[in-house]
Amino acid sequence: MNDGNSQYPLRLDDAGTPLVRFVNVSKHYGDLTVLDGLDLDVSEGEIVTIIGPSGSGKTTVLRVLMTLENINDGVIYVDGAPLTHMEKNGVLVPANSQHLREMRKNIGMCFQHFNLFPHMTALGNCMEGPVYALGLGKKEARERAEDLLELVGVADKKDQYPAMLSGGQQQRVAIARALAMRPKVMLFDEVTSALDPEVIGEVLNVIRTLAGEHSLTMLMVTHQMGFAREISDRVCFFYAGKIAEQGTPDQLLGNPENERTQQFLSAVLDAG
Repeated sequence: MNDGNSQYPLRLDDAGTPLVRFVNVSKHYGDLTVLDGLDLDVSEGEIVTIIGPSGSGKTTVLRVLMTLENINDGVIYVDGAPLTHMEKNGVLVPANSQHLREMRKNIGMCFQHFNLFPHMTALGNCMEGPVYALGLGKKEARERAEDLLELVGVADKKDQYPAMLSGGQQQRVAIARALAMRPKVMLFDEVTSALDPEVIGEVLNVIRTLAGEHSLTMLMVTHQMGFAREISDRVCFFYAGKIAEQGTPDQLLGNPENERTQQFLSAVLDAG
């Protein structure tokens, strides 16, 4: 990660500050550049879908935003405050673990493979974070968890363990677990890719509900182009660690201008 650097603001306090801002963010694995000077803003309540070929950097965007990976250059801000850095003696320096833990509370993420705690029931999975990370009382955490399990349609499975649930049910519990932390932004990383075709719809319906009724800010990586067109405010096509093209779903998916975008969509739609 870059050293203390005064070229970036300590806070974003201008009017209309985006909820999430990537400023010149780069990520390398040895000689491999995965994110290359990425600039990306996501407004509060906006749903942004990221598409692109394997290796284009799209999942890395979510992983660095969730602080699962460090960045090598640039700064990420969430709600105006630096996520990847913190202030020290008037400049930004790489964040310590305490700062990252505090900032991570603003972000929820659902993965391809659910990542539920196997030794806990669905209810226990949803209560764990609010109790131990947020300091919520168990009664309030239980009520919150039960409400969210009902929201995602698995209230009747609250006392079952992950091994007893179908893939679609596990993914819906994972969404409820992430929401239990009351995040400001939700990240979805190919949440339907590990599911059987017949249960993909039930998970997409949950995300539709969140988008339509709860005004959540979302960043989503998906290969479901029809769903991306339906739900997104904006679609970003990633190529070689950068945004090669972005626009409304109708613009980008219906009439892409970039040749790489055209090639990718042609391949994906033909495969579908």
